Amino acid sequence: MFIDIHAHSYRDPAPRSAGQTVTITPDVLLGLYDKYEIDRGVLLPLVNPEVYLPQSTEEILAIVAEYGERLIPFCNVDPRAITNSADAPLGDVLRYYKDRGCKGIGEVMPNLPFTDPLVQNLFKHVEEVGMPLIFDISDRIGGDYGLYDDVGLPQLERCLQRFGKLKILGHGPAFWSEIGQLETPTDRAGYPKYPIKEEGVVPKLLRRYENMYGDLSAGSGFGALARDRKFAVEFLNEFQDKLLFGTDLCVAEGKVPLAGFLKELKAEGKLSAEAFEKIAWRNAAEMLDL
Repeated sequence: MFIDIHAHSYRDPAPRSAGQTVTITPDVLLGLYDKYEIDRGVLLPLVNPEVYLPQSTEEILAIVAEYGERLIPFCNVDPRAITNSADAPLGDVLRYYKDRGCKGIGEVMPNLPFTDPLVQNLFKHVEEVGMPLIFDISDRIGGDYGLYDDVGLPQLERCLQRFGKLKILGHGPAFWSEIGQLETPTDRAGYPKYPIKEEGVVPKLLRRYENMYGDLSAGSGFGALARDRKFAVEFLNEFQDKLLFGTDLCVAEGKVPLAGFLKELKAEGKLSAEAFEKIAWRNAAEMLDL
């Protein structure tokens, strides 16, 4: 059994940057779920305009209403919404969606620094409303999407300190590349392939902050594990209570190598049945009160 903490869906194929199209309609997504034995998945609306044309939370709620409980709705709110100011009443919007069944917020991916006052205002309201938050992250400002942080993720750490009751799920290359020490700073912009000689900041944040979690979706999450199998076994076992299975499926041809990877480790006895269960679905079920 798997619960996918990170999925997307559009009622109809939708354009994105560079002539690409998002083709993950609900029927396509559920077909992939059947193929990979995924029971349920969280739908994350894409509202930030840096890479996608904004999608409404209402579309996600309509999909969930039509396709049933296999799909779980998240809401999303751009931090520039309502008044484009650091005192925008974003909590009113979040409570509106929470009352309609949304279990969290994400994927938060405006190309603004974590410590930008607009982003800090959003985080404050999410913490007050009591939702978990999934972010994407970038290594630069401009020409990209995702919240910006410096090498070593100091801005993220300040958020973890300031918003101690906010459950934050890390996702994206500039997050997962720092599972190990970087050979060069530019490695955080992609998917490092070299073995991990020394742990990076990500394990330290997971160990230090109760409210830090890891979203293992996409090539960034799987790649962080697959690049060093021995380290991955140690990492998964140590942080089995803080890691959540995910896919980040966006196209009809999407693949989910993480599912097979986790099953292999379980079959080899390197990941216990209990640890596998937590990462595959139980952590998500408990976090979202399913």
